[in-house]
Amino acid sequence: MSAYVIFIKDAEKDASEMAIYAEKASAARGEHPLKPLVFYGDVTALEGPEAEGVVVLEFPDMAAARAWYDSPAYTDARRHRLKGGDYRVLLAEGV
Repeated sequence: MSAYVIFIKDAEKDASEMAIYAEKASAARGEHPLKPLVFYGDVTALEGPEAEGVVVLEFPDMAAARAWYDSPAYTDARRHRLKGGDYRVLLAEGV
């Protein structure tokens, strides 16, 4: 069953950390089977707080999504995202 990692950027705190994150996160894709479905396009909040940006990544299943998220390469990238912005990150199983 497909799984989705959803990033909701609430606020950017440090553009230089976000630039490092972008480079490292791109490299962290490696051989992981992910498919970007949404990548920082226009966002309109229909309910709840506004978001500065949204990313949705599709994976074949929850295990593949966790393998990418917990990988050493993405763990290294993630530390820059945590310094660079306020995000909510969700892992959701598809139907």
